This record gives sequence, structure tokens and C-alpha cells, in this order.
Amino acid sequence: MLELSNEQIGAWVGSILLPLFRIAALLMFMPIIGTQLVSARIRLYLSLAICVVILPTLPPMPRVDAISIQAFIWIAQEILIGAMLGFVLQLFFQVFVIAGQIVAMQMGLGFASMIDPANGVSVPVIGQLFMILVTLLFLSMNGHLVVFEVLTESFFTLPVGGGFLVENYWEIANKLGWVIGAALLLVLPAITALLVVNLAFGVMTRAAPQLNIFSIGFPLTLVLGMVIVWIGMADILAQYQVFAVQALQFLREMAGAR
Repeated sequence: MLELSNEQIGAWVGSILLPLFRIAALLMFMPIIGTQLVSARIRLYLSLAICVVILPTLPPMPRVDAISIQAFIWIAQEILIGAMLGFVLQLFFQVFVIAGQIVAMQMGLGFASMIDPANGVSVPVIGQLFMILVTLLFLSMNGHLVVFEVLTESFFTLPVGGGFLVENYWEIANKLGWVIGAALLLVLPAITALLVVNLAFGVMTRAAPQLNIFSIGFPLTLVLGMVIVWIGMADILAQYQVFAVQALQFLREMAGAR
């Protein structure tokens, strides 16, 4: 009969399960993989596969009693670190979702909403369009590989049992303002163009009060809004590169901060 000592169980927990909790927490909170489109079983299989691949490159893990309070504290810390890294990626994706919602409200298309299959909430179609676009760009430019690279480096900069990261969560809270500012910067040309259109309709209303501006203004605003969004798509790649560099740099700083 095979018998395992407490030292052997502690070594197994420290070398496999502790990194697995950080990886699983990242996959649970990050976009694309952490959405409802991917089942929990597939995320678990991916976590196991990534853990097995990167385990030989990781530094030695501390030994811990599997059923001690210290083990539960370290497990909670690993989950918090993985959730922190995944939430930073969520901030980056929400920039484009908020930008699409702002444009949809300005062009009068805010009522045209659909259920987002990834998050299970109702969002405007323009926001969903931007979300699909940024997802394809993120995968085509190997953004997920950069995330896994940062995750591997985090085991060296933030070793298991190395301390708590309260200051990092304050940095994430301060980064929420960056999301709103980046979204406004992304749709600023479209908002300005739609503002000029609305001002033109206001001048037409003052010049010809008998003209029913609502009957022609609403559909014309929709058409012009779609044209403005179509023209703005030509610059979406350059904007994506700028925000992606900032988000991934912030992700690296969060993983390297002590």
C-alpha cells in the first residue's frame, strides 16, 4: 500500500496546486477564456495544461502542510494575484465596450441592444461590434501569449508566499479613470462629428420651425452615425495598438510590483 508522508504531500501541494490556483484564477477572470462562452471544465483543463507546461521553468515552491492555515492563506493569495491580472485585461477590453456604448447613445442607436453571449448582459450593438473586433485583434496579435508570458514571470517577481499585494489593488482602482478617458479618446472624432450634425439640425429647426425635424433628423442621424463609425474603423488598429501597449505594460508593472 502506497503511503505518503506529510512532507511529500506538502511538496506536491506547493509545487503543483499553488501555481495551479493562480493560473486558474487568471483564466477565470480574463476576457475571452473567462467568459460564459468557455465552460468551467475547459478552463480547468487549460489551467492544468498550462501548469504542466510552465512548471519546469518555475522557481522552487515552498513546502507547506496541505491542511494548515498557512496553506489556505497562500491559496487565497494566489487566487487574488490571478484575479488581479485578469481584471487588468478586463479593463482593457471594457475601453472598447464603453466607447461603442457612447457612440451608440450619441447616434440614437442606444435602444438597439442585444444579449452579449460572453457576459450575459444586454449591450448596444455598436459596443458588441467593438468587443468582437478587439477580441479578434487581441488573438491575431498574440496578446494571449503575452499574457501567459507575464503570468510565468509573475512567479519570479511575485513568488508564492511572498506577501500580500494591497498596494496593487489600489493601483487597479486608480486605473479605472484611464478606462473612461481612453474610451472618450477613442470615440472623440465620432462624438464631435455627431455634435456638428445635431447642431446643424438645431439651426434648421430655428430657420424653418414648420419643418418636422424629428421625422428626418432621427433616421439621418442614424445613417450619418453608421457612416462615421465606418470611417472611424480605418483608424481603429492604430488606436488598438496604443491602448494594448498601455494595458499590457500596466499588466507587467502589476506583476512586477512588490
